[in-house]
Amino acid sequence: MADPAVLNSFTMLPDLAAERLGGAVIVANDEFFAEKENLLKAAAPVWREGVYTDRGKWMDGWETRRRREAGFDWCIIRLGLTGVIRGVVVDTAFFTGNYPESCSLETVSLAGTPDASALAAAPWKEILPRSPLTGNAQTPFAIDASDRWTHLRFNIFPDGGVARLRVHGEAIPDWESLLRAGGWIDLAALANGGIVVSQSDAFYGNASNMLQPGRSTHMGDGWETKRRRGAGNDWAVVKLARPGLVRRVEIDTDHFKGNAPGWCSLEACIATDAAIVGSAATWKQILPRTALQPHARCAFEKELTEMDNITHVRLSIYPDGGVARLRLLGSPCPV
Repeated sequence: MADPAVLNSFTMLPDLAAERLGGAVIVANDEFFAEKENLLKAAAPVWREGVYTDRGKWMDGWETRRRREAGFDWCIIRLGLTGVIRGVVVDTAFFTGNYPESCSLETVSLAGTPDASALAAAPWKEILPRSPLTGNAQTPFAIDASDRWTHLRFNIFPDGGVARLRVHGEAIPDWESLLRAGGWIDLAALANGGIVVSQSDAFYGNASNMLQPGRSTHMGDGWETKRRRGAGNDWAVVKLARPGLVRRVEIDTDHFKGNAPGWCSLEACIATDAAIVGSAATWKQILPRTALQPHARCAFEKELTEMDNITHVRLSIYPDGGVARLRLLGSPCPV
């Protein structure tokens, strides 16, 4: 089992390699027993007892053949969101006698959409030295790096199978392109660098789901809290991608038909991360307590109180329930 202390230090951050965000395994030197694309599947790995293909036991992961010469196996991943990698989780679920003994990670930042030959010749930089793995376990590795990356090379020694790879970090978009396009920008979007830094409850779904692109696909694709039996209300704090002025708020309760919040409100602050963590921030209400409708997209503009240079927003829902998506459209402040 993974160390919860290590996992909790970075797994609240988005998975920059997630398929739904555009992540993809571009090329692998070998995928004889199981396809490279399995590495980034959103669903947890599964075991199918007694299921075999014409190449061997069916496995839910990426698995290479037994190596009979020197060297190691590798695959190259295009990150769905470019950004800073803070940690990875290597999951060898169900690989017990056929997992790699160790792994390493290298990164590179390239413009455009380079092909396999350009990636092979790229100036890769090691961010995780060769490190031991365990079979049928999630192994977390914290990464100490601060550069913005676009691609990742995952090396396994000498061969074997890995079920899933999660690459957690902070998204850093191409702000020049975003600003050049004009119009309002979603300052809370994961793709733009927005993240949830704290929440009161995530029993049925994490608040980070609210910042995912597109509309939700089902209730589990949003933020949902347990039924509140006492006083109070639930809330989530979002750190904006960049400080700015919020001009339009969209709260989507899509799929939440009998469990949407009755009301919501929004507060904002200008604070450091340390102030947020230490509960020392001063909050100002920018959207008063307002009724929400179930299974609906609710938008607010005229109701908002203007406040510039906002760094964090706290969404409060009353008393509990589910929110599919949160959009905070506005204008980022100049850097």
